[in-house]
Amino acid sequence: MTKDIDVLIIGAGINGAGLFRDLAEQGVSSAIVDKGDFGSGTSAAPSRMIHGGLKYLETGEFGLVAQSTYERNLLLKNAPHLIKPLETMIPMFSWLKGIPAALRTLFGSKTAARSRGALLIEVGLFIYDFFGSRARVMPRHSFWTKARAKRELPLITDRIVAMGSYFDARVTAPERLVLELVKDGCAAHSDAIALNYANVTGQEGGVVTVESAAGVQSFRPKIVVNAAGPWIDRVNGVLGSESKFIGGTKGSHVVLDHPQLREMLNGRMIYFETNEGRICLAYEYEGRVMLGTSDIRADNPDEVACQDDEIEYFFDVLRNVFPELPLDRSQIVYAYSGIRPLPASDGLAVGLISRDHSVPVIAATAERPFDILSLVGGKWTTFRGFAEEVADDVLGRLERTRRVSTSELPIGGGRGFSEAVTQTSGRARELVERYGATGLEIAKVEAEGGERITDLASTSRAEIEWICDNERVVHLADIVIRRTLVAVRGELTNAALTEIAQIAARVLGWSADRTQEELSKTHAMLVGKHRMRL
Repeated sequence: MTKDIDVLIIGAGINGAGLFRDLAEQGVSSAIVDKGDFGSGTSAAPSRMIHGGLKYLETGEFGLVAQSTYERNLLLKNAPHLIKPLETMIPMFSWLKGIPAALRTLFGSKTAARSRGALLIEVGLFIYDFFGSRARVMPRHSFWTKARAKRELPLITDRIVAMGSYFDARVTAPERLVLELVKDGCAAHSDAIALNYANVTGQEGGVVTVESAAGVQSFRPKIVVNAAGPWIDRVNGVLGSESKFIGGTKGSHVVLDHPQLREMLNGRMIYFETNEGRICLAYEYEGRVMLGTSDIRADNPDEVACQDDEIEYFFDVLRNVFPELPLDRSQIVYAYSGIRPLPASDGLAVGLISRDHSVPVIAATAERPFDILSLVGGKWTTFRGFAEEVADDVLGRLERTRRVSTSELPIGGGRGFSEAVTQTSGRARELVERYGATGLEIAKVEAEGGERITDLASTSRAEIEWICDNERVVHLADIVIRRTLVAVRGELTNAALTEIAQIAARVLGWSADRTQEELSKTHAMLVGKHRMRL
């Protein structure tokens, strides 16, 4: 049976999920489908920063910086359980270096900028503060002398002349935020449909077919939005409309068990650049250290993984800042990689490819009686604003008007978060800080029996049961990689993974063969793709 809907969204990453929620709030009947899990593609592989884009000032993208800082401030208010302030430090290695190169870039040079000096960075931070004044929730930047920088970061290189300090933010669990947007959309509209592990196989006469483990489903949409990220051109091809919109770059990260570096960072991020002008970062993350990122042209999102040469690159550039810091691969507890869905840009230095977004439209034809809107580019930080722009376009095409603004709309567990924090303590407070106000529901279940998972002192059996019951889990990897942080924190053991699989099997009705298959596939993924040692 074919279901008539207003909009079909293909791709349940952050852009697709943000649009799905926005349209549901406007009363638009929508379906969102993804060939994998919600938020399992590029949206699962960011630097986990929510930032205004300081470096975009140099390329003259002032509108993008203004929007990004505003959206960052809104996210700190609307999703406080997942978005946290992050003090960021920039080491400065000269006073005047980089000014001519920066001016050339600002006026259209196509070569990557080189290292920036203190004067240039200070000017940039003043401008950044100005753009971040709208809905401001964090302090303005400050300037550190070399003496203070050496006191705060005793292993930092003697080559620095000063340090800049400003505030951006980080997202604790990006995949959870995507899931919560999807759940909010389903709650906002009775006709909203969300399907993970559902592959679009084609369209005929305006009917789009989707295949999943549950069978084949058909939708007759008035509009299709292609939010498939680096898979956009492939999806357009499946719909019978070839395109060449995407020219992505690969970004990888590693998570380190490095107590010395974590303690020295003291909850802050160090944001630094190589001699080639490329940006790298390291910050304390969930008791570990997040280190990244690369920016390499790549076009196969299905096989992307963090490679040995990228790890050596990360270590080399970090040693430039902390020359006496011990670093080796045994400290890696997790690694991940993704492809940024940037616009096609042959010949342009990767660091200069715009992170702004666009929505090219493939007009309807007699064989395909719906327009296809492809969501190209964009940043994690600006997903809400991007969704609002696209939703307004869709509403115009459907001859409807906006009835709800999402600018002040809490996301998932962010609704009632402040009250839940003040009203709880102990384990209940821990769950609220992890899941937002949703943690209260888990705490109630845990009260009846809070036995911990083997080797995981922070995770209970009741917590895993609640996730399986309420969060659209299909595979074991959904639980350990995306619904919780037990994998990215490097906490998993074979015993813990087996116990979680047994809980999922009982709740979801898996057979013994299915359970063993899930264990084998997840183990292979964690060890092979994510460099874990179980």
